[in-house]
Amino acid sequence: MPVYRIHRLKSNPRQQFRWAPHTIGTTGVKLRDYEGAGVVEAAGTYAAWTALRGTDQALEVGDLLEAEDGKLSIFKYVGFEEAVWVLPEPPAIPSPAVAAQPSA
Repeated sequence: MPVYRIHRLKSNPRQQFRWAPHTIGTTGVKLRDYEGAGVVEAAGTYAAWTALRGTDQALEVGDLLEAEDGKLSIFKYVGFEEAVWVLPEPPAIPSPAVAAQPSA
């Protein structure tokens, strides 16, 4: 049976997420807004949601389930939708040719 890692949305971003308009399609999520909260063994995302429902670890809107293959599913009011980690872009490094040009 598959194992899903649980990522809980932190408190402040959760409030922003709750009041944001619903979007359709893949949701970009930031790693800094989440904290690990263990794992759950289930046949699928909805089976995981059902297994946790009614417990102190129940999924809340904005929480993520990460499958063993790294696929993310975000729990929204309408159910689960696909999500991806949004990675910060590394700072631009000037090319050596541009840095070597003499300034006027």
